[in-house]
Amino acid sequence: MSKPKVGVFGMTGCGGCQLELLNFEERLLDLVGAVDLVHFTEAITEYSDDYDIALIEGSITSEHCVERIKKIGDIAKIVVAMGSCAVNGGLNCMKNIYGLEKAKDLVYGDKKDWIDSIEVKPVDAYIKVDYYARGCPINRSEIIDIVRSLIVGRKPEIPNYPVCIECKRNGNTCVYELGKTCLGPVTRAGCDSRCPNSAEGCDGCRGPVDDPNMNAQKDLLVERGLSVDDMLAELNLYNACKGKAIEQK
Repeated sequence: MSKPKVGVFGMTGCGGCQLELLNFEERLLDLVGAVDLVHFTEAITEYSDDYDIALIEGSITSEHCVERIKKIGDIAKIVVAMGSCAVNGGLNCMKNIYGLEKAKDLVYGDKKDWIDSIEVKPVDAYIKVDYYARGCPINRSEIIDIVRSLIVGRKPEIPNYPVCIECKRNGNTCVYELGKTCLGPVTRAGCDSRCPNSAEGCDGCRGPVDDPNMNAQKDLLVERGLSVDDMLAELNLYNACKGKAIEQK
């Protein structure tokens, strides 16, 4: 069987998730040995428009991005959204809170009409996404498992339970006991409770579980004398593109 051809692409983002791929060290060699890497501008000079699997980082913030993402969607047999920006819109969606015109005024001033800038959306707003590798940045083990699973025709096992479960598994003291806010009760696990492990609250970079219990989260905040507005502001940090829908639940 021939190796699957893989392309790695960056839309609007910091490039951190692509760099995480390069930081796999010895595991990168195993991964590269199992696939034919045909497009990855962070790593190789050659590029091709013939690929089976597309790993996409970054959100869609311009008409140019829309053209690129639709072309990738037409070519790839399997699309993996990689990182918070691609999955949820990420930090870039903070622009949507201000409104497009006000955001352009604040950033570009009297040059705003020169800029190709549109409302920020995640990748799946424009093309079908088959799998999601969440987080800011991605979890190395998770993305490797996703690619390996796709190679052998197995469905990747992606958690759909809250970060709190990982936190308890790791024996952490709940950060609410420290007087801090935490989005762990409504955020999808898979990061090994990375932030709470350091006594910091989860900021929701992996996005909410499929059916987040927002009322329970709000009750917990009130019980601890904390502000619901603070929680919603934290949720918007990575999830403003979908935040209103979450809030309405």
